[in-house]
Amino acid sequence: MTTTIRTREPRELLALIPFQLGFRPRESAVVVSVRSHRSRVGLVARVDLDVLSDPEHGPVLARSLVQHLVRDGAGAVVLVLYTALDVRGVDAAVATAAHAHLAEAAAHFLGEPSTWVVGETGWHGLGCADALCCPPGGRPLDDLDAAAVSAEMVLRGASVAPRREDLGDIGRACARDRRSARRAAARWSARRAACEDPRDLHRWRQASLDLWREALDRLAAAARDVVDDDGTRVDDGVSARAFLPASPVLGRLRAALEDVLVRDAVLLLLIPGTGRVPDRLVAGDVGEEVGAALQRVVDPACGVPPEEAVVLAAERLLRGVGSHVSDHPAPPTLLALLAWWRGDGARAGVLLERALELDPSYRLAVLVEEALTHGMPPGWLAPSRH
Repeated sequence: MTTTIRTREPRELLALIPFQLGFRPRESAVVVSVRSHRSRVGLVARVDLDVLSDPEHGPVLARSLVQHLVRDGAGAVVLVLYTALDVRGVDAAVATAAHAHLAEAAAHFLGEPSTWVVGETGWHGLGCADALCCPPGGRPLDDLDAAAVSAEMVLRGASVAPRREDLGDIGRACARDRRSARRAAARWSARRAACEDPRDLHRWRQASLDLWREALDRLAAAARDVVDDDGTRVDDGVSARAFLPASPVLGRLRAALEDVLVRDAVLLLLIPGTGRVPDRLVAGDVGEEVGAALQRVVDPACGVPPEEAVVLAAERLLRGVGSHVSDHPAPPTLLALLAWWRGDGARAGVLLERALELDPSYRLAVLVEEALTHGMPPGWLAPSRH
């Protein structure tokens, strides 16, 4: 998500950052790409403050951050340091070093960073000695919560998690429902293992895809009740207005994702305009249509944003599947891919960590992680090359 902010009003920018990240940073350095055109906020990236300020690793990290900012089309950079340290006293060296490393890396590309510090009780400009601008103790944090952009983001349905780890919370169903789902998953997997004839395997894959399509369509229909015509989420009432499938169905849905063709076909269901391409994929037809559909996610020339109602439905269903049977990386990986496609890199990163804990070699998770590591945005958010 990109937002137009007048960068001479730091309060609005600082208020926006937690919404862009999805959580309140702690002991962090956040760099913000300010694109030249209309002072538009682009890439927002968080790193650990102690790494950016480190004399050995900090300069290397700073150069990498600047490369990502330049690729994002930045015309200027803002650095925001979140810390409980007394940056006006003996620990000011940490903040100063972080600023110096980024300033040196950005000097020939973006100029001097505008650096702000957000502490536990207040915020101020790094090195600002003007008591009217930055009084002792800083300006109160309540100013940020009262900023216009905070109110706007809340009206859009955005929220801020207290901690980064909370972004990947999938939840956990009750023990009885988890047992029911695991038994159903085992039976559905056994049916696949018993498919000796390719035609039987195709029928199993098609039945699995049909299960996913039916569940997604039902939840998406409910989600459209809480999404405006322009795609803005009115509220998160889909969780209260639409019930998840029963535990045995969630187990079968999870077992279906073990099959790579079914998993990829489920992903295609989420891409606008794919029609019956997912069905042809599970039938073994991996022709040009599949590649063309995926280009709508990654290619700046034809990239499209996800449909909000479909995203709500898919997130709800994938969280439900993962909360019932949490032993496979597919649900958190697909949730991470959806988060990345929406431009929520922070949430995608946390979900990928969970997926790779389950299987460090899970190919789709590795690919999405590479996109995040290299600062690759989804196609619809990539900067214009014209």
